[in-house]
Amino acid sequence: MAPAQHQAAADRGSREEIVIVDLESEAGADDAAAAAATMQRQDSLYAAATRAAGANHHGQDSWARTLRLAFQCVGILYGDIGTSPLFVYSSTFRDGVGHPDDLLGALSLIIYSFLLFTVIKYVYIALRANDDGDGGTFALYTLISRHAKVSLIPNQQVEEDDLVAKYNRDKPPATLRRAEWMKELLETNKAVKVSLFLITMLATAMVISDAILTPAISVLSAVGGLKEKATFLTTDEIVWITVGILVALFAIQRFGTDKVGYLFAPIILLWLLLIAAVGFYNLVKYDTGALRAFNMKYIIDYFRRNKKKGWASLGGILLCFTGTEALFADLGYFSIRSIQLSFGFGLVPSVLLAYIGQAAYLRVHPEDVANTFYRSTPISLFWPTFILALAASIIGSQAMISCAFATISHSQTLGCFPRVKILHTSRQYSGQLYIPEVNYLLCLGACLVTVGFRTTVIIGEAHGICVVLVMIVTTLLLTIVMLLVWKISVWWIVAFFLVFMSSESIYLSAILSRFAHGAYVPVAMSAVLMVVMVVWHYVHVNKYRFELEHSIPRDKVKELLERSDIQRVPGIGLFYTELVQGIPPVFRHLIEKIPSIHSVLIFVSMKHLPIPSVDMSERFLFRQVDREDYKVFQCVARYGYRDPFEEAKDFVDKLVEHLQYYIRDVNLYGLGCEPMMKQSFSYCSSRAESFGSHEKTKVKAVYAEEMLTPAESFSEHARQASGKNKLFTQFQGDKMNIVEMMKIQQEQQAVLEEMSKGVVYIFGESEVVARPHSSLIKKIAINYIYSFLRKNSRNGEKMLSIPRRQILKVGVSYEI
Repeated sequence: MAPAQHQAAADRGSREEIVIVDLESEAGADDAAAAAATMQRQDSLYAAATRAAGANHHGQDSWARTLRLAFQCVGILYGDIGTSPLFVYSSTFRDGVGHPDDLLGALSLIIYSFLLFTVIKYVYIALRANDDGDGGTFALYTLISRHAKVSLIPNQQVEEDDLVAKYNRDKPPATLRRAEWMKELLETNKAVKVSLFLITMLATAMVISDAILTPAISVLSAVGGLKEKATFLTTDEIVWITVGILVALFAIQRFGTDKVGYLFAPIILLWLLLIAAVGFYNLVKYDTGALRAFNMKYIIDYFRRNKKKGWASLGGILLCFTGTEALFADLGYFSIRSIQLSFGFGLVPSVLLAYIGQAAYLRVHPEDVANTFYRSTPISLFWPTFILALAASIIGSQAMISCAFATISHSQTLGCFPRVKILHTSRQYSGQLYIPEVNYLLCLGACLVTVGFRTTVIIGEAHGICVVLVMIVTTLLLTIVMLLVWKISVWWIVAFFLVFMSSESIYLSAILSRFAHGAYVPVAMSAVLMVVMVVWHYVHVNKYRFELEHSIPRDKVKELLERSDIQRVPGIGLFYTELVQGIPPVFRHLIEKIPSIHSVLIFVSMKHLPIPSVDMSERFLFRQVDREDYKVFQCVARYGYRDPFEEAKDFVDKLVEHLQYYIRDVNLYGLGCEPMMKQSFSYCSSRAESFGSHEKTKVKAVYAEEMLTPAESFSEHARQASGKNKLFTQFQGDKMNIVEMMKIQQEQQAVLEEMSKGVVYIFGESEVVARPHSSLIKKIAINYIYSFLRKNSRNGEKMLSIPRRQILKVGVSYEI
């Protein structure tokens, strides 16, 4: 035979490497194996990143797909911003127009506020700070989490570094001094970590609250236009018509954003064309001098004349850019290019023409400011305008509903929200979601707000504070991203922070001056939501720490397995646990109560990483708990926050398939097939020492010597071997005889046979209570609030769609 040879064949479409290694010669085998391992890891990472990112969001979209998504954008994202002309002027001039030039000052504020916050900040800055295609405050938080270890849950593993690094592949390592300073500050200062987490929770709570308020104000303001023609309608009748429309709107959410987008887009497109045409008509007919508002001197004159009253009117001006957060948060539904395309050529000219036209009309008829939109519409177009306004207002809430779904999905994967059922409504677009429980609560909240307040004035005040607070949090997180991730010039960062933080703070102060008139509503709702999320996350973190500190050491596990009264039960047992760095204490409780274990026992941890997606070839990490013939393993199944859970049967099939590869690799190394196994074992042993190294507990010492084999080290072989008879064709040589090969095959076959006998899913039902000497607040949070949330949220088996007849639950109580 010739010296060891290796051949790499690359498929440029999928970027997957196939490596064939001849093991007969030792001379070049080590180099071949090392090169193969390196190429495999790099290419699988690149392929996964390309599939997740390129298919969804950056420069890889085809123009046909971009135009299709741009069309859907119009229906999903722009209803809220597009319907703001219904109530901006009436909210700004509550007491009427004092001076004709006040209209030019207000219009100038509207134009430049809209361009500054909506166009510059969100469309051209914030959208580029996306987390591989996902937007919103939680996406910014996870983006920061990939560059600095800010998570409060102590479950980081060094094995994640390669997975996380692939999403950072466009940026060099943090070498700049300020980036290193920011990274060190975020990782070492617990107060900064907690503060970052809390402001993210605040923004999340405000977004969810806004998803309640937006449907209420949008639909109620449009339905109120009926009084222009149907003067006999009472306020109560208007309110109940609005409630009926809201119920219908939330009812169609179950059909999915993909279908809803195609349904709504033509309506919003017609609406934008209509308000643009009416605006242009009013501008030409009444006063082309309204175009003077592009001169910013009218802003200065406006504040000089109105002083405090002008400052307070900013609470109405800010309604012109409501819905901007939805542009960012709903990015996972679409793409950057599709949003920028439809925004620049559709929304901006239409909305600005509408505002300019209304200002031109009010210059002649200032007495109509309370109902500017309908009064400025030509009489012959009233009914078509009303119908489209009603439809567009209904649709306007869709952006915030979608935004709430995406935000809650992200927060749940990070352990910050109670378990709810998340449905992926589109196989083609992974970001399109529907959450039944949340949809029901949002519908209930919107109806209660509508019935309770009965007017858009109070709801408008509440709506404004949600918008401004979310924008301020976004500015803070974007500043951290600029420092830590983008590493741009510090002068650009300072300019960004000063411009946006100062202007947003002015708007916040204006809306807070009306706190008692309605702004307290979202504050109260957000306070409740923050309590829910903070308590859930606090207990989740402390429960994990408790299990970590009381995890069963390796020698104790061996003692449990060697007990004389232990019986082996046929089949495979999947023991689900959140712990990734050891064996959970509930296992000891199970052995003490029921002294039996399955013939194959696998401790399974479902872990979400701060990345959008994990490729299947990198999904599983394995280690063997004991080297004896007990067939006890630990598996970490890793998911991105965009990845849905598989059905139970599909998950078991994939897990067992990768377990067989792991068994083969471990035995090959043990048999001395060093050239082939070096890529696997050296990769593992270099990381085994740091398995759990992020924890300052005894677990570090206990598991320092244990081996973890990532699936990526054997996924290469999976693609080469299509069946059991082909598993070892590449290993024929002097290093292995047929007896040893048969031994490996028998061990693999034994796992398959146990699988055929049945699979049992074992869950630890842990009741968490506060310690007896805990503070009163801690007891209330854990014993009452968390207990209530846990009992009314979905259990793990329901989240994973596991058949009830295959479930075994083990009860245990923890004091934290």
